[in-house]
Amino acid sequence: MKPGRRAALILLILMSVFLLLNTPLVWKWMYPIKFQQEIVTASNKYNVDPYLILAVIRSESSFKTDRVSKKGAVGLMQIMPDTAAWIVQQAGFKPKDNQYLYDPVMNIHIGTWYLNFLLERYEGDLVKVIAAYNAGPGKVSGWLSNEQWSGQREHIEDIPFGETRQYVQRVLYYHDRYKKVYGKDLQ
Repeated sequence: MKPGRRAALILLILMSVFLLLNTPLVWKWMYPIKFQQEIVTASNKYNVDPYLILAVIRSESSFKTDRVSKKGAVGLMQIMPDTAAWIVQQAGFKPKDNQYLYDPVMNIHIGTWYLNFLLERYEGDLVKVIAAYNAGPGKVSGWLSNEQWSGQREHIEDIPFGETRQYVQRVLYYHDRYKKVYGKDLQ
C-alpha cells in the first residue's frame, strides 16, 4: 500500500473511532445512571439539582451501595454515621433498622437532605456546598472566615486540604459531564 493511501486509511479509521466514541450511547455508557427514580424523587422533594446528587454518588461510591470508606462513611453518598444520626433527628426520618445507610433509598434521601441543608447554609453556592460535603461545614466556614480560600470556583487550588480540593474538582467534573450527557432527560 502506498504511503499516501496508508495515511488516508489511518485518518479514516481515526475519524470513525472518534465519531463512534462521540455518540450519546457511548457517553451514556461512560456516565451511567443507577437509582435514577430514587435520585429524581429525592431531587424533587429536597429541591436539589439531580446532577449534583449523581455527581456526589459517582464520586463517593461509583453507585456501590455497600461501600464503606477508611474513615467510616457508608453507602452510595458516603455519609458518616454521626452525620446521618444528626440528619435523621433533624429531618425526622424513620429508619427501619440500624443498617439504614446501606439502603439506597434512605441513603439518597439522607444525603440529598444534607445537600439541601448545605445549599441553604451557603446560599446555593455549589462549590462551597461540595467542599462542605467533603470536609464539613465547620472547616469550610473556617477557611472562608480566615481567608484561606475565597470559596470561588476559580480558586479551588487554594482549598487547604488536598483531598477536598480534588473532591471538589471531581464532583464539579461529574456534575458538568452528567448535565451535558443527559441534558433535561433527568428532570
